[in-house]
Amino acid sequence: MSHPKTRAFHAIRQKRNLSRAALAGMLLVLPSCSIPSLRHASPGPAMPASFQNATFDNDSEPLDANESIDDDDTALLNQSGYGDQAHQSAGDTSSPDEHADGTPAKLTAYKPNSNPNSKPGDDSVSFASFLESATSLDSEQSPETEMSPTSGNSPDASQSEQSEESLVSLNDGLISSETVITDPIDGLIYGNTNYDNSARLSQYEFFNDPALTGLIAEAMVGNQELKILAQEIRIACLEVQARSGEYLPFVTLGGRAGLEKSGRHTRAGAVEESLNVANGKAFPDPLPDFLVAADVSWEMDIWKKLRNAQSAAAYRYLGTREGRNYIQTRLVAELAESYYELLALDSRLDTLDKTIEIQKQSLRFAKAKKKAARGTELAVQRFQAEVRKNQSEKLIIQQEIIEAENRINFIVGRYPQPIDRAALEYIDLDLRALNVGVPSQQLQNRADIRQAERELTAAGLDVKVARARFYPSLTLTAGLGWNAFSTGYLFRTPESLIYGVAGELVGPLINKRAIKADYLSANAAQLQAVYNYQQTVLQAHIEVVNHMTKVDNYRQSIEIKKQQLQALEASVDSATKLFQNARAEYVEVLLAQREFMEAKMTLIETKQQQLAAVVNTYQALGGGAGATLTSVN
Repeated sequence: MSHPKTRAFHAIRQKRNLSRAALAGMLLVLPSCSIPSLRHASPGPAMPASFQNATFDNDSEPLDANESIDDDDTALLNQSGYGDQAHQSAGDTSSPDEHADGTPAKLTAYKPNSNPNSKPGDDSVSFASFLESATSLDSEQSPETEMSPTSGNSPDASQSEQSEESLVSLNDGLISSETVITDPIDGLIYGNTNYDNSARLSQYEFFNDPALTGLIAEAMVGNQELKILAQEIRIACLEVQARSGEYLPFVTLGGRAGLEKSGRHTRAGAVEESLNVANGKAFPDPLPDFLVAADVSWEMDIWKKLRNAQSAAAYRYLGTREGRNYIQTRLVAELAESYYELLALDSRLDTLDKTIEIQKQSLRFAKAKKKAARGTELAVQRFQAEVRKNQSEKLIIQQEIIEAENRINFIVGRYPQPIDRAALEYIDLDLRALNVGVPSQQLQNRADIRQAERELTAAGLDVKVARARFYPSLTLTAGLGWNAFSTGYLFRTPESLIYGVAGELVGPLINKRAIKADYLSANAAQLQAVYNYQQTVLQAHIEVVNHMTKVDNYRQSIEIKKQQLQALEASVDSATKLFQNARAEYVEVLLAQREFMEAKMTLIETKQQQLAAVVNTYQALGGGAGATLTSVN
């Protein structure tokens, strides 16, 4: 039976242990008691299941049988190969309603889970493999060597190598219709497995013009804006590298050599005077000091603050990649628009040349009639003025051609030079038929939507990082080295060996205004990312609807204008013949020629607007950001 004093001693020690545990628990719990609640974003509008819901009926009167327009072209709005399906709304996709712990409830897109052996719900997959596979797509887009955000061997290295092998090499030329390029990040297919959506087509297949595709290939290499964006991607990649090292131990190695003289009437001097070193020798005066040591400092990431910061940087790196892809789609669209504008100017110039030739012929007839006393000087001067007006307009169009060529040269990244282009009938020029698919496909095909989504995910991780600052941080420090007053004794072990180990648990307790402000700022930034995502999805849908209806309406307008042009051409021929036979006045010929030329110019401009609408629809669907080639055969 134990002694009463022993039992009392154990009881007191147990109470002390309980008090210490309670105090430690309070230190862990108290900081989280004052965490402010998060604000939630309102859901966005529901995404329609089809683009057809936004079209309008044509209220114009039906044409007669003799004036009917050819209906060989299939209506663009009915080429969706998916039908009505239930799709997730844009608001539901981006709603940031959060749990009590600050976790964004619906910000789980692009969750890294590339390990084939992982089970559902297993989060043990390293983010390094996710980034390594993500970086593989950039390896052939930049002429410089792209730096991987992580170092070391990844468990998914073989998958990354297979992704690189699936990319199109520089010597492969054009992408075939069977090429499939898979993004290992989220499984998106950028290749051309089918034609249910025109965004799946590469720019080299959609624009069936060797001159234009050659300019696009050259722009992919020489455009300065793409080069600037490539460096921004590199900067974001290096930021991921910096973040990935913060949750790993910091090890420093160093040495020190010094000399110190202590006064004899000080504590240090008195101690040195009374002590001896080995073999009865006194300490040298002054006292040398030599040190070689290694220090280790490691902040234990118990709240995943550092890992979430690294993941946020990684998602922003992926967002910069998608931003570059979006700029690439705009660059391709701008280049194609300028190219077709250049063809339109060529057609306008050709129309002016033909009109001037016809007017010169009428001028010669007017002079002949005047010489035969069957006409007046007024008719000669009016025809002469019309010829001079069109000759002046021709010079203006030539200047516009130079400016259009230089716009293309600027996009391509070269100094002014002539642009090679095809010689064809501009009015009959047609691009590949558009397949718009369904609206939900934009979430995968549009690079700006993917960028906004990854920025949204990064903002959610920033909220977690800011929340973790309310909790205590644990830091472990250790040191090991040798210290002696002489180099001869420096590496004697254990006499000169020094070491130390310490742990530090620090948490905020009073005056947490800065932490609260950062937390609420991260929440506000997250809401901004949510609304930016909703706005991007909405804008993308509206762009497709606007350009799609413009393509269809302008196509019908062109068919009607062609019939108008045929009638005006016949009227010019009739007026000329009647004028030559003195059965019509010169004014009728002038008006007929002017109306014909204006109608032809209007038709060319309408055709240019239609081609621009086709190009912009292809870009709005997400086309032009797929398999990037740097040269074509």
